[in-house]
Amino acid sequence: MLEPSTNMPWFKGWKVERKEGNAEGKTLIDALDAILPPSRPTEKPLRLPLQDVYKIGGIGTVPVGRVETG
Repeated sequence: MLEPSTNMPWFKGWKVERKEGNAEGKTLIDALDAILPPSRPTEKPLRLPLQDVYKIGGIGTVPVGRVETG
């Protein structure tokens, strides 16, 4: 996961080609580091559409939803 293993001689590594530039590696950590996060509009207001509201004893009312922009 963190460094190439001799137990997998058949695995030569991975390579991805994209507009922003190519990436390649041999380990899981290389693959995770190569992920490009999606661009997010930071200038838009925060929205939290509620899916449910829970009343938890000792804590109070807990709203549940998904954070969105716009």
